[in-house]
Amino acid sequence: MLAVARRLLPREADAHDAVEDAFLSAFRALVRFDGRSRLTTWLHRITVNACLMKLRSQRRRPERQIEDFLPTFLPDGHQTRPSRAWTQSTLDALADREKRLLIREHIARLPEHYRLVLVLRDIEELSTEETASALGLTTNAVKTRLHRARQALKELLDPVFANQERTP
Repeated sequence: MLAVARRLLPREADAHDAVEDAFLSAFRALVRFDGRSRLTTWLHRITVNACLMKLRSQRRRPERQIEDFLPTFLPDGHQTRPSRAWTQSTLDALADREKRLLIREHIARLPEHYRLVLVLRDIEELSTEETASALGLTTNAVKTRLHRARQALKELLDPVFANQERTP
């Protein structure tokens, strides 16, 4: 539960608070648990909801627009800074703990409503429908935000991986 909260909330203290709230909610709702899903799935959903409530209750920090992170294009349709395919060594690097931390830092830079969709779909592996339900969005909005979040994250990470591929 704490791992889920850490992925959704930027501050460690907030993650701990959300887990505490989730445990309290689960305790209060335990009599209504009907066993149609696994207990871990039920607790996961409660934790995600507690994190979302925490995010909604916090004062929003100024966020940059998603367009600030997306690739830019020339009038002829080509990218101003060509995107390169990540090499296998880059993909292998994703498994490295240091790289995962770096990626999480870059995910945290995304605007909240894009970051939440990316985390729920790609990290927590919720379906599009489950993500839409959790965030109160349509499935089309989830798909659009996920695509834009992935594009923005790639744009943020491309310079990082390009620099690492040049170093021996």
